[in-house]
Amino acid sequence: MNETPTRVYAEIDLDAVRRNVRALRERAPRAELMAVVKADAYGHGALHCARAALDAGATWLGTATPEEALALRAAGIGSRIMCWLWTPGGPWQEAVEADIDVSVSGLWALEEVRRAARAAGRPARIQLKADTGLGRNGCQPADWAELVGEAVAAQAEGTVRVTGVWSHFACADEPGHPSIHLQLAAFRDMLAYAEKEGVEPEVRHIANSPATLTLPESHFDLVRCGLAVYGVSPAPELGTSAELGLRPAMTLKASVALVKTVPAGHGVSYGHHYVTDSETNLALIPAGYADGIPRHASDRGPVLVGGKVRRVAGRVAMDQFVVDIGGDRVRVGDEAVLFGSGDQGEPTAEDWAQAAHTIAYEIVTRIGGRVPRVYRNG
Repeated sequence: MNETPTRVYAEIDLDAVRRNVRALRERAPRAELMAVVKADAYGHGALHCARAALDAGATWLGTATPEEALALRAAGIGSRIMCWLWTPGGPWQEAVEADIDVSVSGLWALEEVRRAARAAGRPARIQLKADTGLGRNGCQPADWAELVGEAVAAQAEGTVRVTGVWSHFACADEPGHPSIHLQLAAFRDMLAYAEKEGVEPEVRHIANSPATLTLPESHFDLVRCGLAVYGVSPAPELGTSAELGLRPAMTLKASVALVKTVPAGHGVSYGHHYVTDSETNLALIPAGYADGIPRHASDRGPVLVGGKVRRVAGRVAMDQFVVDIGGDRVRVGDEAVLFGSGDQGEPTAEDWAQAAHTIAYEIVTRIGGRVPRVYRNG
């Protein structure tokens, strides 16, 4: 887009994405790096961020859904792409034909991808996922021998090529959590079994963003970085973005839509949870929960307006919220910064996460489609 929107918009600094990828590669110098661009790159824009990450040295892209992966291929992205969230009847054949690595956690998925490979007339690239303790997707240790055996048989018949073995941490964002080393041990055991049975994976991987930053013993051949690519700390316990050498790429801005003076005792927004205690000025910010501003941050969400950080006054509504600016001078059209890098004193996504009692992952990812993205340094 050539013109900057005036209501609310997310400014995405692609140089920050590149810088973050380079910083993460320095943390795992012997491993390849997968930039995870699922959920529209955590709200930042999948295609723009994928290109920026590849420019900076990422060699893989990761998506949750096959549709996300296929959209990248359709846009001309030629790098290795992996997707991992499959359901029966998914677009297996399209993924095989697009040379996308697909994750397999159970026999049903292996059978579907084998059928797709036969229909496509070419082997499918698959990665076997081990459930080492997260308890979500992935194959349990008790079922691993059967899945590995069937995958090796499928590889022998030429319908699949096992390109990877992988898993995912449950608590890597909690330094010292006992599950971390238990999962690493389980992963090594399940990997060793698969290799003993004839699997020769190109990549073995378990490290997510927090593990990339703090657990070098987990890096193996590939690290998968999601939130950290976009410069947001994956956990306050690990440090702030700046302490981790990362720079947030998204700044969420809006224009003040109205300024007015109200008397003492005036209710503000639905339910009158906020009532003015003296004559004051109110500024209207034209963004609400339809744009991804969390309603749970009512009365708490921080906003930089008129050179000061202020709090949401009253409830966040669908399209707007209010801040009490006291006697300060703020004019219609002035810029309000909801969150950004924090370099100019503005709040960060982590500040909003604390105000909404959630995590920074959700704050950036929930910024909705009606909020335009404006890309800088493309």
